[in-house]
Amino acid sequence: MAYMTDRKRAAGMGSAKSGTQHHWHMMISSVALAGLIPLFIFTFGSIYGAPYEDVVAYYQRPFPAIVALLTIAVGFIHFRGGVQTLIEDYVHGTAKKVAIIAMICLSYTAAAAGVLAVASLAL
Repeated sequence: MAYMTDRKRAAGMGSAKSGTQHHWHMMISSVALAGLIPLFIFTFGSIYGAPYEDVVAYYQRPFPAIVALLTIAVGFIHFRGGVQTLIEDYVHGTAKKVAIIAMICLSYTAAAAGVLAVASLAL
């Protein structure tokens, strides 16, 4: 019968060595989103339902375009970090690696599409 201490049972399990850094990245992005989301709602809400020409003219101004771009970029970075943590916690084996790669590709593709859409309106 093996009597193992908690320390001995945990030895060899390892740590991710980036938990604190990931936590701070998520905290910073959530604080940024706490300011950006209301700004985005007010800037987007004021032009919602307007004709296409008015929307293009509105997003050619720097403030609404910058708010939209920052909200999209920070939102998808926060999404990537959160979903990656979720996958790491609940998916195991090869499916974990495939899911993380697919999620990273999806988040960066969606962010690039959003940035391209706002840039095409602004320019």
